[in-house]
Amino acid sequence: MARFSIANVTPNWFASVMGTGMVANAAVTLPVQIPGLRQAAVGVWLLASAMLVFFLTATVLHWLRHPAAARAHHADPVMAHFYGAPPMALLTVGAGTLLIGRDVVGLGAAVAIDAVLWTVGTAAGLVSAVAVPYLAFTRHRNAPDAAFAGWLMPVVPPMVSAATGALLLPHVPQGEARETMLLACYAMFGLSLVASLVILPQLWSRLMHHQVGAARTVPTLWIALGPLGQSVTAAGLLAANAGGTFGAAFERGLGYLAVVFGVSVLGFAGMWAAIAAAVTVRAAVDGLPFSLTWWSFTFPVGTCVTATSGLATHTGLTALAVLSVLLFAGLVVAWTVVAVRTAWDGLGWRLVPVPTQASAEVLGERRALTTVG
Repeated sequence: MARFSIANVTPNWFASVMGTGMVANAAVTLPVQIPGLRQAAVGVWLLASAMLVFFLTATVLHWLRHPAAARAHHADPVMAHFYGAPPMALLTVGAGTLLIGRDVVGLGAAVAIDAVLWTVGTAAGLVSAVAVPYLAFTRHRNAPDAAFAGWLMPVVPPMVSAATGALLLPHVPQGEARETMLLACYAMFGLSLVASLVILPQLWSRLMHHQVGAARTVPTLWIALGPLGQSVTAAGLLAANAGGTFGAAFERGLGYLAVVFGVSVLGFAGMWAAIAAAVTVRAAVDGLPFSLTWWSFTFPVGTCVTATSGLATHTGLTALAVLSVLLFAGLVVAWTVVAVRTAWDGLGWRLVPVPTQASAEVLGERRALTTVG
């Protein structure tokens, strides 16, 4: 075990930025706001922004000082999938800048910063959605029991782009430019949704035939909530921000679609969350060791918070508003525990190191040690 260092900077470290930024974004989108909540969200957004700058700088230094190790990441059949984490970190912080950071930098600067982060994050996310599956299809060698939720990581960024791009729609000039942006977001929505629906059955099949596996794999089950919650969030935000595109009837139709699609997908997400919670409690009773996989408890749950918040706004139902608040409370608890443990173990030199394929195979827990969500 080793503390964080430039020598072992890997893409999955950006999951901590994703989880931290999601706490801030979820806070300001809750249908119920209490005094001090927005101010707290500003603080968390500032922390996420600082973390993003830190890990981007560390990644550049890693490539400069350890180029061989950096180039080897894409060849590892586990680590390669986490090239989806940096784009999602950029997109999450960018959305937070528009939602929260405008209180600090002003609306004009917030829109400009978000536009840059969204553009870079979207481009990187589309590359990851194509390049990583290409590598998996042509170069990586995976055992029959290799499927794990980390396979979702490279294909989820376009869904995050769809959701965060919706926030930029009102700032795009009305007319063809805004219409093109809206349809591009829906195209990325479909790209990510269909790819996720291809991967999720493989994960289910692996669990049915090979069971959960090592204790450190348990938190990764929560990653599956990411594309589910994010798709509901994206559908809601696109419907809410489609004004000035294809007419009132079209916009009403998107609103109906967002509600029907959202409630249906959240039904499955609720079932998956219940299974994941039961497995997690069972593992905790037996002894669940801390590792970076615990970040899987944050961002995916956060997407469910924003999903239920959006549905509460569209429907006006009190039950959905209450559910979003309860999920947010759970998210805050999970983030606090994971953030404190990560900082403590990092300073105490006890974090699980980021292994290569060879070292992980020696330990017999390849997927568990390298997975975060």
